[in-house]
Amino acid sequence: MAIPLVLASLCGAAFSQQTSSLDDSGGLEPGFVDPAIQSQSSPAGPSHRFWDRENRLLFASVAASNTLDFAVTYSNLQDGGRELNPVTRLFTGSTATLALNFVGETAGVVGVSYFFHRTGHHRLERLTPIVDTCISAAAVTYGLTHHR
Repeated sequence: MAIPLVLASLCGAAFSQQTSSLDDSGGLEPGFVDPAIQSQSSPAGPSHRFWDRENRLLFASVAASNTLDFAVTYSNLQDGGRELNPVTRLFTGSTATLALNFVGETAGVVGVSYFFHRTGHHRLERLTPIVDTCISAAAVTYGLTHHR
């Protein structure tokens, strides 16, 4: 049962229209769409444009918090501090690679949010930039309070 749900979410309505079920006599009932599959492939909430006002504000907050995170991280590294995030630590060799890390994080958040939008997971679409903004804000707060 899990595989059809995954396929239905990936393939959308094309898969749902081809789904069939056994009728009372044991034969196939063509055109039957399992409600679980149908609800999985339809949007979870009201349809909206991806670049609506709310998403533009959320992505602006992601960009702003990542910019602040970059600035605080860069300042701490210049003063002899150490990057605590092991993934970001890989990019601390130069200013350009550190900046590229934060730009990539911002682009990644937009990309994941767009994926959720396209698959009808609109709550996750909105939650992704909120979580990233909170994580970056926590990193900025920690960086400012533990500045060398």
